[in-house]
Amino acid sequence: MSLTAADIMEPDVETVTESEEVGDVLTKLARKHYSGFPVVDDETGRLVGIVTRTDLVDIFQPSDRTLWIPIGLPPFLESMEYGFDLSWGGLDAELDLARNAGKPISAVMTEDVVTVREDATLDELLDVLAGDDPDINRVPVVDSGGFVQGLVTRQDVLRALRDERRA
Repeated sequence: MSLTAADIMEPDVETVTESEEVGDVLTKLARKHYSGFPVVDDETGRLVGIVTRTDLVDIFQPSDRTLWIPIGLPPFLESMEYGFDLSWGGLDAELDLARNAGKPISAVMTEDVVTVREDATLDELLDVLAGDDPDINRVPVVDSGGFVQGLVTRQDVLRALRDERRA
């Protein structure tokens, strides 16, 4: 008997809705110690995206506060660019949080979500979780209507492989 997504998924999945605010989702992540949530449509409950810690950390990146200055004087043929960080450390993070906390999670979520059905084999799960995209650490399991039935993480697949080898 081959294992399927239904056999190894976590069926009790906490989701967030697309209109929930970034600040509220950050609080949920901190309290639950999760690394992300499937995002569902406010009205239908169907999967519309996924939000991870990485998505939320990206809104606090100081790339817009880095000043790049080309430096090069003759006899140099090519100039070099030096980056100067113009951020103010903690104050910038607080300002970013204040500016972004009220935004809907749909503004930062990933919309192109890789999903599987409950009958997906262990090999299909491995193809997704060990594939070319290193950012995929979890895959929502959805039914034909797009409703979340569960969630499979890399850890779940590793445990299943370990248990299968021991059997």
